[in-house]
Amino acid sequence: MRAIIGIGNPGSCYQFNRHNAGFMLVDYFAKLNSINFIPSKYNYYQASGTIDKDNYVLIKPTTYVNKIGIAAAEVVENFNLPREDLLIVCDDVYLGIGSFRVKLSGGDGGHNGLSSIIYHLNTIDLPRIKIGVGRSTEEKKLADHVLSDFNIEEEPILSNVFKNSSTLIREFITGGTNKMLEANSKLFNEEKENFN
Repeated sequence: MRAIIGIGNPGSCYQFNRHNAGFMLVDYFAKLNSINFIPSKYNYYQASGTIDKDNYVLIKPTTYVNKIGIAAAEVVENFNLPREDLLIVCDDVYLGIGSFRVKLSGGDGGHNGLSSIIYHLNTIDLPRIKIGVGRSTEEKKLADHVLSDFNIEEEPILSNVFKNSSTLIREFITGGTNKMLEANSKLFNEEKENFN
């Protein structure tokens, strides 16, 4: 069993916010695999599935981003998961729109959701996919930027990121972090060839 936690804020008013890129990706993956989120008795919604006999669960916490570690700790306990079988999906303001990055460990990078998860799980060794949401070109606060919606020009770019990231999630489910890293290298090389 492996679990994928999307980081985001609950509620329709936040649905298309940059800060909800993690929720948007797990929603995309759920739709791709014809599974639906259902409420649990804990601080999250879950959608369970199987790929090549490998079981997985997608998680959308019902806490707000800065308290999301509470839900992450519940997931780890309820599914008896080692940390390497937990994948975090979140937004990253240091990556441009259209970019994504895989990391197996590291600090929170100023992300309140990651900070909460690191605190509650007491480790920085957490596999993650970071979705680029860019920085504001206008003079507005970071909080205002991440709580703003993606614009119409960004939607097709984001769709391509979700497609590639879904490949990485699939590889994580069927083969863990090593398989995910191999797939990430392959995607990176393909992008490089297309660019040249």
